[in-house]
Amino acid sequence: MSKKRLTAVMSACAVISALTITTVLTNPVSASARSAPAPAARKAAMPGAFSARRVQAEVRPEEVAALGQDQAKALAWARLVARDPQDDYPQSLRTASLRALTRSQRAANEKFDSSEFGLFRKYFQSPDFGDHIALLPTGKVLLFSFERIETNPTKEPAPTNTTGPDNAGRAWMWDPAKGYGRSAFTKVTPPTVDMPDGTSSPRPAPFFCAGHAYLPNGMLGVFGGNLGGKGGSGAKLALVFNPWDEQWYLNKDLSVGRWYPSVVTGADGRQLIFSGQSENGWGTPTPVVERFPAQGFRLPVNKTDVPQGWPADRFKQDAPFTTDYPHLFSLRDGKIYALGRDASQQWLFDPVKQTRTDLPPRPDGMSRNYGSAVALPGGYRGPKSALVLGGDRDDPNTYKLSGGKWTIEKPRAFGRTQDDTLVLPDGTLLTVNGAVDIRDYGNGTYNPKADLKYRQIELRDEQGNWKLGPVQRLPRGYHSNAVILPDGRIMITGDELQELANDPDITDDNNGSIEIYEPAYLHRGPRPKLDSVSETSLAYDAEFKVTTSTPEDVQRAVLVAPITSTHSVDTSQRQLDLRIAKRDADTLTLEAPPQAEAAPPGYYMLFLLNGRGVPSMAKWVQLNPDGEMG
Repeated sequence: MSKKRLTAVMSACAVISALTITTVLTNPVSASARSAPAPAARKAAMPGAFSARRVQAEVRPEEVAALGQDQAKALAWARLVARDPQDDYPQSLRTASLRALTRSQRAANEKFDSSEFGLFRKYFQSPDFGDHIALLPTGKVLLFSFERIETNPTKEPAPTNTTGPDNAGRAWMWDPAKGYGRSAFTKVTPPTVDMPDGTSSPRPAPFFCAGHAYLPNGMLGVFGGNLGGKGGSGAKLALVFNPWDEQWYLNKDLSVGRWYPSVVTGADGRQLIFSGQSENGWGTPTPVVERFPAQGFRLPVNKTDVPQGWPADRFKQDAPFTTDYPHLFSLRDGKIYALGRDASQQWLFDPVKQTRTDLPPRPDGMSRNYGSAVALPGGYRGPKSALVLGGDRDDPNTYKLSGGKWTIEKPRAFGRTQDDTLVLPDGTLLTVNGAVDIRDYGNGTYNPKADLKYRQIELRDEQGNWKLGPVQRLPRGYHSNAVILPDGRIMITGDELQELANDPDITDDNNGSIEIYEPAYLHRGPRPKLDSVSETSLAYDAEFKVTTSTPEDVQRAVLVAPITSTHSVDTSQRQLDLRIAKRDADTLTLEAPPQAEAAPPGYYMLFLLNGRGVPSMAKWVQLNPDGEMG
């Protein structure tokens, strides 16, 4: 046994001895008291940094019976440390790194005027890494990822190449209305499944590395995941998260495994599932396109329409991408624009005719890494163009596809991969996050020391001009995400390597982190008021009324689709203007989008904006494909 390992085991055993002696010499305590040791004791009993699941699997029933749960867990810790002491990245490094990033962020951001550049306001811990994220129509945020297998940020923490019980998924919800502490988070564990990996070990569904999009009733369809092994092999999982009862529902397996697929909701409300590495492992992306729910199954429009055990069916045309996680956009013509990372793989799919036609190759001529792309605002008729931004560290250019033609648009300050770009309520763009490459922040792979330029956000005005803004706390790259909240703030999370490298307490289960950015529009005076909406279920091309106690301050009304993203891919976000048909004192008559091609059926945030671009607090409305108002 090495000296390092022996030291770790002796430390653990010393703690166990102390705990055992205390149990013997003191009066018996209640079971509840034994299950909640003092924080100091709990931390002392954790010389390594193993997941709670891994520790529990090591606990022996006879030790629980003889010593109690806490002491049995301490013995389990000692055995794990003896086999694999994970103390080679000490807490002191993590603490020092977070302090340094906090100081440098504060110093860098002093020069930025919040009314022009916005402001980073909050930073707090989260129980999930946030590799996948979705804003729910309840205002809560769903975060999901995996049970970590490593806490050293110079190693791979994800169980991509792991089979068996350690290859497991996890999920949490954050309720912004409850603040920033642990009580604001609720665990929403995915269904238990027995994956076909030959281990016969049921575990929470390993749905990380999946693709996802919203159904018309606000539920989230999640497809694919991690089978485990072979450098990234796809699971056939098909799940739905129901925000109304906050439960997961399992559906019939897909026809093929998908690791890193993309999913888009079309104008008909059904979801098309593209690409992803198959169950045969890395280098075997599937060309098969599937549709959920299958034709013949009703479209889930109402809150009570819960897909469970529903199948997908096969779309008639394949999508032969050679890379995974393509960008997908449903634009105002009702077609699906499937934009691959390889410049030559750009296709147009017709969901009605089930056909595929070629689009011109992207002008850069390169195969890009993971990077952002957005559907650009196009007024009340919905977006007609898409902008490809990130994915190449050496290329700051942006590429616009409109009318079947590409143009090179104004560049950002520098190229970045792993970035996230959002379309804000006022129609401007915001880029956050970014890195040199996958797990590379500028100083080599799996080195959390970062080139700090990637912390700096970028802002694009309505004329397409970019400017650099303030800096984030963490330099988040691979697996980073961001969403627009109903109050107009931006939630930024993800990138477990940086989260682990800057964790203020690696011994607890709060190993993720979240940062809140307030865009400049929240620093330009009072908000306009959106007091009520006459109908929350809207038919297309129909009028509805809203009331406002600041009618003189309302210049625009917009719909903003909620964001669900991973790996810089978000097929759902969308911003479109609504026509103001009439003004009558404190009542505005608005026109819903003209048809589903402008905005696919589902839930949207309704904002009122003033002349300075300041948004109201949002209210949720549903675009109902059945034409029902209510």
